Amino acid sequence: METWWMVVGIVTCTKLLLFPSYKSTDFDVHRNWLAITHSLPISKWYYEETSEWTLDYPPFFAWLEYLLSQIAQFFDPDMLKVENINYRSDATVLFQRLSVVLTDFILIYAVKEFCTKCIKLQRKDDDKQDIFTSPFLILSSLLICNAGLMIVDHIHFQYNGFLFGILLLSITRLYENRNLEGALWFATLLNFKHIYLYVAPAYFVYLLRCYCFKSDGVAAKISWRTFSFTRIIMLGFVVISVFCLSFGPFIVMDQLPQVLSRLFPFKRGLCHAYWAPNFYALYNVVDKAATLFCKKYNLLNVSDSGSAMMTGGLVQEFQHTVYLYCQQFYTFGFILKDQKSFLRCLILCGFGSYMFAWHVHEKAILIITIPFSLLVLDKKRCTAIPHFVYSCSLFIISINIYKSSLGNIYRIPWTLTQLPLCSTLETLYLLGIVPLEIYNSIIHPVLGLDQRLPFIPLMLTSVYCAIGIMYCWIKFYILTFQEKMPKSHRE
Repeated sequence: METWWMVVGIVTCTKLLLFPSYKSTDFDVHRNWLAITHSLPISKWYYEETSEWTLDYPPFFAWLEYLLSQIAQFFDPDMLKVENINYRSDATVLFQRLSVVLTDFILIYAVKEFCTKCIKLQRKDDDKQDIFTSPFLILSSLLICNAGLMIVDHIHFQYNGFLFGILLLSITRLYENRNLEGALWFATLLNFKHIYLYVAPAYFVYLLRCYCFKSDGVAAKISWRTFSFTRIIMLGFVVISVFCLSFGPFIVMDQLPQVLSRLFPFKRGLCHAYWAPNFYALYNVVDKAATLFCKKYNLLNVSDSGSAMMTGGLVQEFQHTVYLYCQQFYTFGFILKDQKSFLRCLILCGFGSYMFAWHVHEKAILIITIPFSLLVLDKKRCTAIPHFVYSCSLFIISINIYKSSLGNIYRIPWTLTQLPLCSTLETLYLLGIVPLEIYNSIIHPVLGLDQRLPFIPLMLTSVYCAIGIMYCWIKFYILTFQEKMPKSHRE
């Protein structure tokens, strides 16, 4: 346990050292939300639009910003003025960075809860083992030191750490068969950030199957005679109570439509400004190539205005020129197909949503990678999949630690052509990120293309990573179905 606290201390100190690093527009977003919730009455929170960074998270997150603003006023009162757009004093930066570090202790607590209560591979002499041999420490490190969270929260600037802490607490309670608590934590999470609706089908199926139907375990057969109306009423009461507490004030003020319009802005378009590496990254680049080909050979009457302008870097709707234009109704249909055992179902729901949902941000990949980390000590075949989705910014460090640690657990050595737990093809793909980044960071600017074709590096990265993530999604589907099949059928 001493080693575990040492890991926590090192990670926390690393976060403190990142205070002077790059700050994205999300820094201004959250500064503006602090100002809105502190300076305006609740009736104006979801109407305020002095800044373009309007409040578009559920009410619980708005209340979090309000609570943080009560402390922020002692650092710099000027950060809480709505009219101070893009305000970034040193005191403001210090406060906002500290707020992320401190709220991350919810994640640290949740990781400790899961690792101490849910890991079955923990050894008796675990305290005497180091980070490279202890399952407890390996999983803790993978979650707490997650490269994606470090980049998105402590460099880019967001609050995903404590949100995933709530998700892990919910999963832990379900593992302990404390189903109502698990549902309570997940309903709370939805009212902090609605992106977790992606994995809500997994919770619905699991709680219906394992709580509302009385049975002797997950594997037992069920029938309608075992259905408990009392339990479904209790479950509904817990979930509805959370939503009433969150949205109740806005319902009373007749502002629910306005709040929902902020939470679900479909006018932003199918794809984010620079595409997330999902199905649509591949779809878009094929459509763009087909458009250029058709223009060159006059195969289609393609207008230059408003067609296939998905590489402009703007948040807007665009029409695919050659291939079928996807509407949000179609994308929702992809999301509801993944239902297996709870954690695998949760991951598959995250995968399906990430690959096909409407206006997906790159950071949504964390909804896959964080829960995926919970499986790496369960099945050896699951350990290789998450690596394809880690950010290349911490590629060398994260891959070395992750592979070395799990390689020790499963007694798999390194070779010159193959990383532990990866095939040769998978190894080549991972290593291919290095020359891709060299081109993006060095060769592209040297060739003078950064002004004329500035979108190329991000497009190449999205497409390259989309291939890997698509591969992981298909591979995990296959592994999941194989796990459910009798061994004799797989041979």
